[in-house]
Amino acid sequence: MLVIPLTLLLHLSEPNQPTENPTLPPVATFSIVGYDPETGQLGIAVQSKFFAVGSVVPWAEAGVGAIATQSWANTTYGPNGLKLLKSGLSAEQTLERLVADDPGRATRQVGIVDAKGNVANYTGDACNEWAGAVSGKHYTAQGNILAGEAVVKAMGKAFEETEGELADKLMAALFAGQEKGGDTRGQQSAALLVVQAGRGYGGFNDRYIDLRIDDAEKPIKALQRLLEIHKTLFAR
Repeated sequence: MLVIPLTLLLHLSEPNQPTENPTLPPVATFSIVGYDPETGQLGIAVQSKFFAVGSVVPWAEAGVGAIATQSWANTTYGPNGLKLLKSGLSAEQTLERLVADDPGRATRQVGIVDAKGNVANYTGDACNEWAGAVSGKHYTAQGNILAGEAVVKAMGKAFEETEGELADKLMAALFAGQEKGGDTRGQQSAALLVVQAGRGYGGFNDRYIDLRIDDAEKPIKALQRLLEIHKTLFAR
C-alpha cells in the first residue's frame, strides 16, 4: 500500500501558498487589459524582459473578463479570477477577493477588466520600482521595473486615442510604453490575447487572437507583424 507522508498531503492541499522568498525572477513587465463595448472583445497585451511572458500574464474569457497577473505572478489569479467574474462579481470585487486570499499579495501586480468594462488594478508594496498603474474608460495599464510612471500614462493615452479594433488599441499602447522606456531591463517577449464569443478558429471557441513572441530582440515589432498576418488570414 502506498503511504503518503502527512506533510506532503498538507503541501499538496495548499497550492496557492507562496514562498516567503521567491526564487523565480519577477515577471517585470508592462501590460494593458482592455474592453471594446461595440464588439464585446476583451484582451491583454504585454511585453517583458522575461522569457515567454505570454505563458504567464494573460488570461481571458469572452463574456467574462480579462486579467493580467505579473510581478512575482500568482498564476492562480487567472483562472480563479475568471471564476469569480463569472459568478457575478465585478472587477473590483474580484480583485479584492484575490488579494485578500493571497499571503504573498505584497509582491503581486494585477489588472482586471470585466465584461461590463469595469476595471481594477493592484500593485503590492514589495513590487520592484518603478511600479504602478493607470486606468481609464474600459482599460487599465500596469507595470513594474519600469522607466517611470510615464510608461503607463503613455499606454493609457495611446489606448484612448487609437482607432480600430481592440487589438490595435492594445498594440498601440505597447509601442507607446516602450517609447517611454518600458521595462528598464530591456525587451525579450510579448503577447496579445483577444477573446470574443464564436470568433475562434471555426467558431468553436472564443480565442479570436492569441499571438506570442517568446524570445526576440524587438518583440513588440515582431508581434505587430504577426497581428498583420492574422488580419490578412482571418479578418471578416
